[in-house]
Amino acid sequence: MAELAFFSGTMDCGKSTLALQIQHNRSARGLSGMIFTRNDRAGEGRLSSRLGLVTDAVEADEKFDFHVHLVKHLTAGGRVDYVIADEAQFLSPDQVDQLGRVVDDLGIDVFAFGITTDFRTRLFPGSQRLIELADRVEVLQVEALCWCGARATHNARTVGGRMVIEGAQVVVGDVGDPAGARGEIGYEVLCRRHHRRRLTAATAGAGALSPEVLPVDSAPPTRR
Repeated sequence: MAELAFFSGTMDCGKSTLALQIQHNRSARGLSGMIFTRNDRAGEGRLSSRLGLVTDAVEADEKFDFHVHLVKHLTAGGRVDYVIADEAQFLSPDQVDQLGRVVDDLGIDVFAFGITTDFRTRLFPGSQRLIELADRVEVLQVEALCWCGARATHNARTVGGRMVIEGAQVVVGDVGDPAGARGEIGYEVLCRRHHRRRLTAATAGAGALSPEVLPVDSAPPTRR
């Protein structure tokens, strides 16, 4: 039977990478999928991973109806074996209900991906509804790390490197500049202790845990 699955976690835990992997695995077996996203870092109509992977997607704005869109596609002779909905935290509760109808009425698997809580540690409405409605909820096991090296459990919004706890729930920021070095809005993952203390990497004077990827052809020095 078809199912609605919700994969959740903090930023940097590999949600979009897993979405792209699911798309790759199923398309390699001849299955046809439809990908949706909203407010992706790569721009409108794109699903991207921080590893550099990217694919085209349908931009699902606040007026978008998933069930109507898929019914029209199927009625026109199209085929859809599965649906991927990335950045699902930005969906409205009604849109999550539409995804539930896609599963129940159309018999199509839906894989939704999103962060659970915002920078104030409050549930996003879309994520809350997915937790309430999904057949399966999975917390991704790829651990994002706080600047201190502990497991990151909270998302923080920063301005000029300093954590803020007020403002609109959804603000597109510079995820490539988490410390806000340019004075812009940025985002950073923190452990609960440092989120509670509002201690970011910039205010703690800490550098990135792994600023660069090690070269693939690096080899240990030869012993003499």
